[in-house]
Amino acid sequence: MSYYKIDSLEHYFKMYKKSVREPRKFWDKIADEHFTWYQKWEKVIEFDMQEAKFNWFVDAKLNITKNCIDRHLARRGDKTAIIFEPNNPEELAQHISYNELYAKVAKMANVLREQGVKKGDRVCIYLPMIPELAVSVLACARIGAIHSVVFAGFSSAAVSSRINDSECKMVITSDGSYRGNKVIDLKIIVDEALEKSPCVEKVLVVKRTNSKVTMKADRDIWLQPLLDEAVPNNVAEIMDAEDPLFILYTSGSTGKPKGMVHTTAGYMVQTAYSFKNVFNYEENDVYWCTADIGWITGHSYILYGPLLNGATTVIFEGVPSYPDFSRFWEIIEKHQVNQFYTAPTAIRALAKENIDFVQRFPLKSLKVIGSVGEPINEEAWHWYNAHVGGKRCPLVDTWWQTETGSIMISPIPFVTPTKPTYASLPLPGIQPVLMDELRNEIEGNQVTGSLCIKFPWPSMARTIWGDHQRYKETYFTAFPGKYFTGDGALRDEVGYYRITGRVDDVIIVSGHNLGTAPIEDAINEHPAVAESAIVGFPHDIKGNALYGYVILKEVGESRNQENLANEINQLISDQIGPIAKLDTIQFVNGLPKTRSGKIMRRILRKIAEGDFSNFGDISTLLNPEIVEEIKNGKL
Repeated sequence: MSYYKIDSLEHYFKMYKKSVREPRKFWDKIADEHFTWYQKWEKVIEFDMQEAKFNWFVDAKLNITKNCIDRHLARRGDKTAIIFEPNNPEELAQHISYNELYAKVAKMANVLREQGVKKGDRVCIYLPMIPELAVSVLACARIGAIHSVVFAGFSSAAVSSRINDSECKMVITSDGSYRGNKVIDLKIIVDEALEKSPCVEKVLVVKRTNSKVTMKADRDIWLQPLLDEAVPNNVAEIMDAEDPLFILYTSGSTGKPKGMVHTTAGYMVQTAYSFKNVFNYEENDVYWCTADIGWITGHSYILYGPLLNGATTVIFEGVPSYPDFSRFWEIIEKHQVNQFYTAPTAIRALAKENIDFVQRFPLKSLKVIGSVGEPINEEAWHWYNAHVGGKRCPLVDTWWQTETGSIMISPIPFVTPTKPTYASLPLPGIQPVLMDELRNEIEGNQVTGSLCIKFPWPSMARTIWGDHQRYKETYFTAFPGKYFTGDGALRDEVGYYRITGRVDDVIIVSGHNLGTAPIEDAINEHPAVAESAIVGFPHDIKGNALYGYVILKEVGESRNQENLANEINQLISDQIGPIAKLDTIQFVNGLPKTRSGKIMRRILRKIAEGDFSNFGDISTLLNPEIVEEIKNGKL
């Protein structure tokens, strides 16, 4: 019986029981049979939950790029590792084989070493979704440098704060990036950032848009001439299992970003294992995740997870609406994509458009479709399942976080029966529990509570860079002895999990705990509604009341908005109860979101309360201009 690949529901339950009963043996077997090591481990794990200290595969030695690239060369050297699909559909796609990827990574690794980057140094990568981004990430891992990828849409202030927090020695950027019909001058943003980041010694610049840039003497260097001179082979650095692999910044509730640190061996083992199972990847498949490598989804499921399994992975530079709203479906058809992984935000946006954009493409190559970034609402789930998956592709609704490193709860295609809006069952090795307000574990099914994990898992973040105390307090103090996810969840009658939203999105109205997700689901079923977000605001009698921000499918919806508001509240009353009705509904054109699609409820809450002061740094939002528009609509 294979430990690595689950092929039936019976097999899943056997593996899951083994993984809970003997987690050390379970992970030992997966790590031992499927990866290349310089030296095996003394112990599978040592940990102290109280101090939030975790050491997986103790004293093992490895290099993750040997597992992503080198070990595939003998059997898969000519196989395509990366398909690069440019922003402009008229520009030719690139197919990069594993042999070619090895040469590119080796050259880049040699360039980094020649420029003074050593094991343990931090390198900030601020690049668009082009092959050089993947190559730079892997080259850092090759030489033991710690990569810190910053999404190439963040402001100079956001870039600078991340560089300074981890004291990056080098920045890798480009002259510019293409995004739809726009050209963004990335080098200018980096120049502004570095005015406040004296720790950076070198800036390597990729030529992508031929934008006019200023090159600072003794600091800025065009990358291509260095690569042209570099040798196409490289000896990988020997890394300890717990050596940091990367830092990835995620938004904190206080507004100060948290630099989550992921280490080498545990991240490698679990990311590879979860990719293989959640996407049912087979040898000749073409896999595409539409995320950006600037986010954890891109790290784990565009680069590391696929390459560790010898997969062919698509990197897409553009956006789903350019040149029109058929772009995703056109790419799936063009490259005969078999697994497609995207965000509910994208699905909802595309579902608003003419159905012909999808229906003109057969999409018969698809075998598995997936959702990531936030819980997917029922309407979007059904649209995605019917129009993209053709009701024949399993839809894997995945739950995980930047902090968890890899997927934790998800259906396994052709194994786990799917249920709309439910992430379903935990993957083997993951032990979720629901906790009540008295810190007691809630037994049985058909219950709700705070979602925690009660045993460590290999890909978990080990700390917050430079602030272990914050890491401990954020994740391990609310429920001692357990990792607190910050999410609430429902466990149904068969043990399936549904994420109900952030626990801080549970609003107590007249003594009733109301999760925002079920109310939003009810609102979104109204035929005129595209998307909604609910927050609480102070109320003299109820303690809190509900404030709804609602986006309509058609701008300038002709019906009277007062009538629409009444219809929406009637829907809520019918589905949840009168207690969940909204005191205020504000119709808006958009919601403030992070680049990964998470709604910034902190901002919406302040606007609902009439507090327009100190929204924090909103330049990193997907749509910072919407904040002012919503605020003006409230006035």
